Amino acid sequence: MALPAALSGRFSLPVLGSPLFIASGPELVIAQCQAGVVGSFPALNARPASMLTDWLDRIAEENAAYAAANADAVVAPFAVNQIVHRSNDRLERDMDVIVQHKVPIVITSLGARPEINEAVHSYGGIVLHDVINNEFARKAIEKGADGIIAVAAGAGGHAGTQSPFALVQEIREWFEGPLMLSGAIAHGRSILAAQAAGADLAYIGSAFLSTKESNTLSDYKQMIVDSTAKDIVYSNLFTGVHGNYLRDSIVAAGLDPNNLPESDPSAMNFGSGGNTSAKAWKDIWGSGQGIGAIKETLTVADLVALLRRQYDDAVQALANTTPAPDLVAQPS
Repeated sequence: MALPAALSGRFSLPVLGSPLFIASGPELVIAQCQAGVVGSFPALNARPASMLTDWLDRIAEENAAYAAANADAVVAPFAVNQIVHRSNDRLERDMDVIVQHKVPIVITSLGARPEINEAVHSYGGIVLHDVINNEFARKAIEKGADGIIAVAAGAGGHAGTQSPFALVQEIREWFEGPLMLSGAIAHGRSILAAQAAGADLAYIGSAFLSTKESNTLSDYKQMIVDSTAKDIVYSNLFTGVHGNYLRDSIVAAGLDPNNLPESDPSAMNFGSGGNTSAKAWKDIWGSGQGIGAIKETLTVADLVALLRRQYDDAVQALANTTPAPDLVAQPS
């Protein structure tokens, strides 16, 4: 199945930058789009709610001006993430703003609702729904989502536990539409691997946390640079949903990362905190397992250029690989 227009032919690299709580603002999204990858942000990042209109206007206007001034530039579309959960008391108001601005891509999380999909389809937009297993993927498509974001083990923030190979394989057995893969992707060859596994685009978040345009503290950016997969802790304590977080940020909050209690999932809180006095995203910093590939703080443009070189090198290396010998003994 051909990809919808919003996801085809407008990229310097097959990447969708995932929405990052607190970290994703207009500066990061605009830089991502102008570097040729989809930029996105959670609607809840715009505070107060009235600021969402200003953000959408600014993103659209600056990207249009950049494209007009740079005829050869590849400017990717942008996306807005909506938390489709009863705890989000801004959902309806934010959806009205999204429809008014005809946001090209809407990413839905933690709930699939047909009326949300219908609202986006009313102006020609598309909906991508993030899931952690095949069952949720089927439900999302049945309720009208256009594509799936498979959030596999190792992804930053809220994440699943399944291998990306297993998750993509199960979804691709029945779904031919747009499929993104998330989970420890922070290197160009991992982007190629996601495509080889069956995904159309890689869904990358943690690698952008350390960029200069990210709305994160300098200590957070440095912790991303200094950390590796061993420094990631998987817990549901902070929001009620299991996610991956930086170990040193948990320690700094006065907690023992090796002895975190289980949280009550009914106490979900995604806007400003969770089930402890230490607040998710603000005090407890999310990150995926792929950050060992991040060696320094770069601009978004430089990071995307680096990923592109790594991706091209991986493509070339694969092309130069000698095919595996036939392991089945041939009759003499």
